[in-house]
Amino acid sequence: MDKEKGKLVIDDTVYETYITKKVLNRRKYEPADPHEVKALIPGVIREIHVKKGQTVKKHEELFILEAMKMRNRVYAPMAGKIKAVHMESDQRVAKNELLIEIE
Repeated sequence: MDKEKGKLVIDDTVYETYITKKVLNRRKYEPADPHEVKALIPGVIREIHVKKGQTVKKHEELFILEAMKMRNRVYAPMAGKIKAVHMESDQRVAKNELLIEIE
């Protein structure tokens, strides 16, 4: 395993450590885009409460995603207008699949 020496500072104390290439080459964290509502878990869309062109308030219910017999209500992360709905009732969706766009 390829390793590089690195330094880690915690509470003003410097520690020497080894960092693997896997860690060095990992994808950087990117915050979620509030204009895109994606499936956080795989499941089935049970109810859709919005349609294209509709205005929504922040925290307004958008749809219900059923996973492992639990119904998960998904709410708008921001106020805006529904730009697109990329799902239908009873559709199976994968994790991170784009479901709704808000403008």
